[in-house]
Amino acid sequence: MTIKMKKTTRWFVLGLCVLASCDSGTEKGPRLMVGVASATINPSLGSFIAGDKQNRTFTGILDSLYAKAMVATFGDQTVSLVTIDCIGLMYNDALKIRERAAELVDIPEERIVISSTHTHSGPDVVGIWGSDYAHSGVDSAYMERLIHTAANQIQAAYRNQVPVDAFVSETSFGDPWVENICGEEIDRSVSILQFRDERNKVITTLSNFASHPTILDAEFSVISADFVGGYYKHMKQTTGAEGLFLQGAIGGWIQPEGMPKTIESANQFGEDLAKEVLNSVSEAKQMMVVEIAFNRKLIKFPVENETWKQLSSLGTINRSFGDSVSTEISWFEIGEAQFVTHPGETAPSLGLASKQMMGAGPKFVLGLGNDALGYILKTTFFEHDSIPHAPYLTSMSLGPKTGPLLMEALRNIIPEDDR
Repeated sequence: MTIKMKKTTRWFVLGLCVLASCDSGTEKGPRLMVGVASATINPSLGSFIAGDKQNRTFTGILDSLYAKAMVATFGDQTVSLVTIDCIGLMYNDALKIRERAAELVDIPEERIVISSTHTHSGPDVVGIWGSDYAHSGVDSAYMERLIHTAANQIQAAYRNQVPVDAFVSETSFGDPWVENICGEEIDRSVSILQFRDERNKVITTLSNFASHPTILDAEFSVISADFVGGYYKHMKQTTGAEGLFLQGAIGGWIQPEGMPKTIESANQFGEDLAKEVLNSVSEAKQMMVVEIAFNRKLIKFPVENETWKQLSSLGTINRSFGDSVSTEISWFEIGEAQFVTHPGETAPSLGLASKQMMGAGPKFVLGLGNDALGYILKTTFFEHDSIPHAPYLTSMSLGPKTGPLLMEALRNIIPEDDR
């Protein structure tokens, strides 16, 4: 008979075992292993730019876009987290990365979680930013290269794994630059998870923060991760390791406001975020228990917005949207740190509600996790046109049922003793 202990009891018992092992001089149990890898995924000049108006093309490169992968293993449990600098990768393309990676390494496909940073200075990977809505802006050759590169980074990260210690911290950032321009809730928190090897060398730092990377949006036609590029640069220069930026709940509509729309502003904003992360993690507590657990759920959302169906039938979006669309959500934990995926741009209220479900400990809400199903909003946005920007936001949403169904699904996969 298997006895399932409460999480707090489980951590206490494991902690005693670790201490007993150290005191008695006996060999320790399994160590947390982590590896990271990164590669550029810049599109060709002349490719269509995702975000803002249609029919915009790249004329130069400001800073590189990346596919970054982390793999974590504890005993026989493994999870991979991938972040990609793009507007938002669709589920069908995320599945292709998983399938390709599973051919290269021994990681279950469902345990590969793919998130997008949502830069508006990256290529069209959805289709709706071409010359017009009748013509897709996606470059199929580029997509094949992106999928191949991302899968290879998962393989490289798997091979790069070394024993690590994990450190967690939380801070806040963006006041007063980051605003909810709908005048509603906002979450400026930053959740941080850093891994260091046995010599205390940083292997990677994960930072979860919610803000549209749109400082350069519509002002420039250059390839850039926007402020995320400034974050990458400072993290690498300061720690010598890759920083992974994990986008949060940015729907309904979270973005930098009240700052000059300049390259200097984008770089400074990203650098300031990195400095805040590093200042916070310098006083981080070490996690004593580092178990890995994982749950996921396949889900179908009703497609109540006819525009999605029309774009699918035209081939503008290379994905089937009928009366419903299939996707998935995930919950996982690495020690005390818990993660959930949101398959689109979720309103901050849904991000905050997800964090409440996860209970104590650092909480990561991965916006655009495994999918990019537009805005996922509170039902009030569909009931009150007077909410600022509500007509536009609802026009880019599947419909009012998506948010409640997402929350219900998350309640089903987050273990009760982790709430």
